[in-house]
Amino acid sequence: MPTADLAIADITDADVPRVIALWQACGLTRPWNDPAADIALARRGAHSTVLIGRHEDAIVATAMVGHDGHRGWVYYVAVDPNSQGKGLGRTIMASVEAWLRRAGVPKLQLLVRRENAKASGFYQSLGYEESTSVMLAKWLDGRTPTA
Repeated sequence: MPTADLAIADITDADVPRVIALWQACGLTRPWNDPAADIALARRGAHSTVLIGRHEDAIVATAMVGHDGHRGWVYYVAVDPNSQGKGLGRTIMASVEAWLRRAGVPKLQLLVRRENAKASGFYQSLGYEESTSVMLAKWLDGRTPTA
């Protein structure tokens, strides 16, 4: 599939089950995070969304993007396992960057699990660099898992 055939748009209500299925197929979901709730939260305001890349009727790529006015964040970057290696990840990330540029956001940050060398290599090939900052986290709802 040529990347030119990838149509990028914001997620719709009808897309949610297929997006969650894609995230599960890509190993992006965790038991302590409800992907439907994450989607609903991203769609709640003007500062975030879930972008989907569609080829014909199939959702083959996604990225959740948002910002605080200064820093943009991207999560749930996924490409259908049967469509990987065709430039779709680059296309969805270019769409994320364009979305943030239109919002006037100068910096994009993302998190990669330490054990995910493939994802880290992908982002480095796009010009992302490992930050010197250390991320700290605290669950405010009583959960204790780390992710």
